[in-house]
Amino acid sequence: MKKKVAIIGGGITGLAAAYELEKANQRGDAEIEYKLIEASNRLGGKIRTHQRDGFIIEAGPDSYLKRKQSMTKLITEVGLDGDLVSNDTGQAYILKERTLYPMPEGAVMGVPTKFTPFATTKLFSPLGKIRALGDLIVPSTIKADEDVSVGYFFRKRLGNEVVDHLIEPLLSGIYGGDMDKLSLKATFPQFQKMVETHQGLMRGFKHTRSKASNQGKKTGMFATLQNGLESLVEAVANELNASSVLLNKNVKKITKKEHSFILTYSNEEEERFDEVIVTTPPPKTAELLGHYPYFNYFKEMTMSSVATVAMVFPENAVHQEQEGTGFVVSRKSEYNITACTWTSKKWRHTTPEGKVILRCYVGKPGHTEIVGQSDETIIQTVLEDLTNVMQIDCEPDFYYVSRWSNPHYQVGHTFRLEKMREDIEMHLPGLYLAGAGLEGVGLPDCIDQGVKAAQSVIS
Repeated sequence: MKKKVAIIGGGITGLAAAYELEKANQRGDAEIEYKLIEASNRLGGKIRTHQRDGFIIEAGPDSYLKRKQSMTKLITEVGLDGDLVSNDTGQAYILKERTLYPMPEGAVMGVPTKFTPFATTKLFSPLGKIRALGDLIVPSTIKADEDVSVGYFFRKRLGNEVVDHLIEPLLSGIYGGDMDKLSLKATFPQFQKMVETHQGLMRGFKHTRSKASNQGKKTGMFATLQNGLESLVEAVANELNASSVLLNKNVKKITKKEHSFILTYSNEEEERFDEVIVTTPPPKTAELLGHYPYFNYFKEMTMSSVATVAMVFPENAVHQEQEGTGFVVSRKSEYNITACTWTSKKWRHTTPEGKVILRCYVGKPGHTEIVGQSDETIIQTVLEDLTNVMQIDCEPDFYYVSRWSNPHYQVGHTFRLEKMREDIEMHLPGLYLAGAGLEGVGLPDCIDQGVKAAQSVIS
């Protein structure tokens, strides 16, 4: 008798889980009747690519970190490895007040590994530079079973100035939210291990950088697909049993009944499954399972709201003195934008000749009101910010504004997650949680979680 499995949520996590189950069926490793259930009219979740007049414009994530290999593996399995593109490398900047400062050479995740570029940069004051050298002598003060905020950790080692003007703008671009509340253990546990192993972040990153250099690593750290990331969504969906994919099907509630799970849909229809993989964002997961006491953490979890703004201009209408791939914005600066990527320079395949794509981000911790404004208001606000660092002679030819939310892993996240999983195993066996709300917001992280949940079902 076939095992009947529901996968709730058709983003990259759910797709990865469904694909893993499909492969198991084809290999004969299992007999599983799965259904991938998505409330909207499309698969892919935050992954969405706009193709227009020769432009490739991402509404959500535009790439992934190549060293996390699960996404490259998936791309290869569905036959798209020939479409892989690495980013063009170039100078990145930090916008502080009205000046673009070059990212100090040798800075890794904002941590300096070369003395001269750090000593000569005008981004920091002399006192700020001296304080950062404290990393070389400050002992590790965090216990193995302790969690602290990312902000506390870096401020303790490098001081406020380097954190506010360099590290926070870089790291917040990954996780969003307030760095002084973000869990170190859930986001960058390797940094604490680095301190313990190398007696400081500077020494640790220098060692890591040297190792990468010896391996001849010269291409960009990130990868994407020639026709946009949505082409991966389409390729994975094509590998699935078409009758197993349900769109416009909204699950309202999940209930455990004896050895089965009952899914209640928004039209009050019910369906029974043996096991369930839930890949929805934490607020939705809490809604589906809120009648059980084990998911209170998801009810409390903060979501960071951001908007992505992609604008297209004629090349001769944008005058920018600096050559590079973009900039991040110091959190001490009075801007609405938090970063800007010169997409047409970083990803040259996305832009026809004679045109420019500027991709900006808005929405800062504690100041996310701008995200809820109209598209027109957001565009004008972004253009006003950009005029402080470049000259733009006209309105954009066209633009796309996308809004999305990321889960914010607050201090204690890993401990609460561990307790939640213990409760699920004891009281709701056969239920599996996966996705950006749990163990990483990057695309490879989500793929890893989807695959792991599917393998648990298979085994």
